[in-house]
Amino acid sequence: MSKAMKEHKHPLADFGYCPKCGSDQFKAENAKAKRCGGCGFTYYFNPSAACTCFITDKLNRVLVAVRGADPAKGTYDLPGGFIDPYETAEEGMAREIKEETRISALSGLRGGIVDPLRYLFSLPNIYLYSGFEVHTVDMVFHMAVESLDPYIGIGGDDVAELKAIPFSELDPETFGLDSIRKAVEMVKSARYF
Repeated sequence: MSKAMKEHKHPLADFGYCPKCGSDQFKAENAKAKRCGGCGFTYYFNPSAACTCFITDKLNRVLVAVRGADPAKGTYDLPGGFIDPYETAEEGMAREIKEETRISALSGLRGGIVDPLRYLFSLPNIYLYSGFEVHTVDMVFHMAVESLDPYIGIGGDDVAELKAIPFSELDPETFGLDSIRKAVEMVKSARYF
């Protein structure tokens, strides 16, 4: 069991009843699973897949979103979100980019893309949503566009505003979510792009 798992309550602690038969005999079997004493069903907890993207331009600026909703409303974020069922990570990332920024991430050079969407690394995270700790694996991507100027302003979906910030001025402490803050720190220290 990882140190992080020891520091948090069991991920299924809020689930008191078996989702298959409804029994209240749904008890922790180990750090990642609950088993029903009534029907024998075992549910293994796995993290949700999420994605985020550093979108840069030729002026070495990064497209930063201002969160329009909790958690961390009003703080900086990167475009991204949860990957939907039946999507690949790349499809989910492209959809989230389109919803939040209007950029067609898969449009290629004719769409102003100068460096296509590519995977960088992943980070574990706990995302507090509606008072519930959602464990995620956040996949971090990068893509570059000719210019961020057409996208600055009002964002889509749950983004209040989009800003273009020079890479050298990115401050991890202005990002409200732990995994995004860590991603900014990693990218700034290792220069992934």
